[in-house]
Amino acid sequence: MKIMVCGSIGFGGIESIREFYDWLKHQGYETIDHIKSHDMDYSHIEDFRDETELSKKIVEHDLEFVKKADVLVILADIPSFGSAIESFIAKNEGKKTILFSPNPLPTPWPLYFSDFHVKTKEVLLETLNKLSTN
Repeated sequence: MKIMVCGSIGFGGIESIREFYDWLKHQGYETIDHIKSHDMDYSHIEDFRDETELSKKIVEHDLEFVKKADVLVILADIPSFGSAIESFIAKNEGKKTILFSPNPLPTPWPLYFSDFHVKTKEVLLETLNKLSTN
């Protein structure tokens, strides 16, 4: 089971994504790290309006990883346009999506496009364990 972690990169959540990838690997899960692959950390770019080609490269890269993943873990503490679209596409392709939101969630949208909603890492592990045995 290959896991992709999605969350805000452009709005300050890249460290959380990196930490989740490391934590999941430490727990023994196979991850497909879309950030480390081809050095796709674009958190330093503050304005994409004149970055059409780079935008295309990043989006196509991330969507390729969505296709490769079996499960997406969506970090919902910081809103993300990309994560919203990635979870929508994953859901439509029949992949499992797990929304991780330990804090209050002021919108129904990410919950609607998730198969599971967890508030703690412990429950996330339980959910992943159930998915890996099915």
